[in-house]
Order: sequence, then structure tokens, then C-alpha cells
Amino acid sequence: MTDRVLPTPEKYASCPYDEKIMSFYEGQFECVYVLLHPFFKPISIDIERFCPSEWPDKHEIINGCDSISWSEILKLSGLNSLSDIDIGLRTSIGGLKKELSNEQFSNKLSELEKKNIIHPQEGDISPLLENRLFKTIQTLGHNWLWVGDEFGTERKLHWIDDLLEKSQVPSHGSVFTHDHSLLVTTHWDSHCSFLCSSKETIERVLSLEPFEGFYCTPKTEVYWGAHEI
Repeated sequence: MTDRVLPTPEKYASCPYDEKIMSFYEGQFECVYVLLHPFFKPISIDIERFCPSEWPDKHEIINGCDSISWSEILKLSGLNSLSDIDIGLRTSIGGLKKELSNEQFSNKLSELEKKNIIHPQEGDISPLLENRLFKTIQTLGHNWLWVGDEFGTERKLHWIDDLLEKSQVPSHGSVFTHDHSLLVTTHWDSHCSFLCSSKETIERVLSLEPFEGFYCTPKTEVYWGAHEI
């Protein structure tokens, strides 16, 4: 019997796992920008809704929550760097090896719950970023986007206006343009997404929407908070 081995996923439609980000995308994308998923605070949604069985949908969060940047979280938590936040978030979900985790960082972020501040979800494009990204991609001249799973085995072409109205992106999914020039993907254990394209295109995106984040260097790893970024 022949073993069923999946083909290697196309780089324009997939996400690195535990490696240097730019090395993974070499030959496909010139540049990668790490999009930090905002924390958020419910304004018109009962805080009790934020549990797995009753979690609000995308539009409820967009319309009913305030977005809180990582820069603001540094001020509120007393942490010193974006890396501290990343390590604290990953520690809180058990996403780091023991020697890399930091319970002190995690506890400082947990203290924010007293102020009704919700942690960003890992593994999914933030609902507070999703439609902003889609509208920006439209402005760049794209009307269609492929939406696929994390393994590159399933994908479907969507009209962007339809994506704005519904939640169609799967957990750990990838969203990419038909010409393979732009990709947004989310690592399953991360509270950020990767925006991959040319430097010119990403600069254009950021001029339209100043998404909080940072550019990858050749040394930036998927678990970037625990390494040099």
C-alpha cells in the first residue's frame, strides 16, 4: 500500500510553523509584515458572552467592542515590550515550551480582565482586522479572494463584498489574491497574522490602514517573542 503523503502546500497559500518566516517565503514574497491582533473591550456586549458557547460573531465584535492596541497594553500592563506581550499570551494558552514561557508576563495580562479587556484569539484573523484588510485589498484593485485551509488542501474563491458580510475564513486559514501577489495567514498558536507581499504593496496597505505591527527581518521566527525580532 502506498502511503498517502500530502503535497507540499504552495507558499502563496500557506503559513510557516516553527521556523524563520522570511526563509519559508523565500522565492515567493519579498516582504512580510506581522499584524498584531488587537485586544478589545466590550462596550455594548455583555462580558458573559465571551465564552466558547456564546462567543459573539464578527459584526457583533466590530460594532460592540473598542479595539485596544498592543502599545496601549504595554502602558496598562506594565510589560516592557511587544515580545513580553507575545510571550505572555502564548504562555496563557500553553503555547510555549516551559523554558520559554513566562507566568509573570501571563499574569500581568490576566490582570487586565478586571478592566473587562479581552485577549485576542490565537489562530484566527482578528475580527477587528478582517474587514479592514478586505476593504484595503479592494482598494488595491482586487475584487476576489481565495480563502483556504491551513494545509492548502481546500480553497474557495469569494467576492470580497461577500466576505465583508459574513465570517468565511476558517481557523488557521489563509486568504490570498488570485494572482498570488498577496497573502494574509494566521499561525495556529499565534496572536498575530502575517501579511505577505512586495514591500511596495505592504507600504501601500499601511498608508491606507496603519495596522499595528512590524516588518520581519531574516531572523524573525514564528515564535518571535522568544527570539530576536
